[in-house]
Amino acid sequence: MRAAVVNEGHSFDIVDVPDPDPGPGEMVLRVHACGICGSDLKAVDNMRTGLVMGHEFCGEVVAIGAGVTDWEIGSRVSALPLIGCGVCLPCVTGDVAHCATLDMIGVGGSPGGYAEFVRVAARESFLLPEAVAFDVGALVEPLAVGLHAVERAALTPADDVLVVGGGPVGLAIAIWARTRGARTVVVSDPVAHRRAAAIKVGATHVADPNDGGPDGTFPVVFECVGTPGMIATCVSMTAVHGRLIVAGVCTKPDTFVPVLALMKELALHFVVYYRRQDFALTIDHLAQGRLPIDAFITSQVDLDGFAAAFAALKHPTDQCKVLVKPGLIPDPAPLVAT
Repeated sequence: MRAAVVNEGHSFDIVDVPDPDPGPGEMVLRVHACGICGSDLKAVDNMRTGLVMGHEFCGEVVAIGAGVTDWEIGSRVSALPLIGCGVCLPCVTGDVAHCATLDMIGVGGSPGGYAEFVRVAARESFLLPEAVAFDVGALVEPLAVGLHAVERAALTPADDVLVVGGGPVGLAIAIWARTRGARTVVVSDPVAHRRAAAIKVGATHVADPNDGGPDGTFPVVFECVGTPGMIATCVSMTAVHGRLIVAGVCTKPDTFVPVLALMKELALHFVVYYRRQDFALTIDHLAQGRLPIDAFITSQVDLDGFAAAFAALKHPTDQCKVLVKPGLIPDPAPLVAT
């Protein structure tokens, strides 16, 4: 199969690699779409040469391993990019991300979805209803990230919510916060097109941090940027007895002075990935048309255009979610930075 593999310069080469084979309890999917994730943009510099990244994928079943009896060739699938042992407490309760023997597909573990085929665990796979197009199916993973963060915040209808960062994760959190009944949802981002996208997905207000930022403090704050200094900034914007949920992936050292958080008696939560139940609920909501996702997908590329698109996303662009579609006919107009 053709795949985008990490090269020595921490960019990507499009090469032929062996097709994956499903082991017991596993399946192989033909990848129809795979989203480029912001965490991949940060993580690629630490990935080993030869790795196939990509964890926001969906596709159709083309091969089934031993012991898999509840799936058929041709089934439309969204799968957690996680392979756990299947028997430990995290696995059986749906918290697969915390399995002690976890294999993280496309994030340093098994090959991911920037390829024609990907190997997944059958027990971590979900049927995509016909009402959910494959392009939308690639949004299940980032939307589930947002759902998991909102669940951790234990929102009430009286809550005013601040989302710091209007990228795909921030937008997903804004969607679920409104779906779960938050009174107001303010999205703060310095980029105008991200603020516009936030309004499209249901945010009640937006703010530009370079123009004064949001007013006051908030009972619930979500940090969705993942750069040093953002936790301290978000502590200052969280109200007394508030909840600060850190969903941004920061790969560099960060420090903050705890005394302000202490005096406010804040609850500080870090969240990662999702639970199996979050995938199921996300797919159900998408099938019913209950999530406003029109602002998400802004571009698509084939494998040959992937490396350039990935590099462009490391710089300011007008993109939100770019989908890699291995079977896509090449577009003569490549994605470039603005």
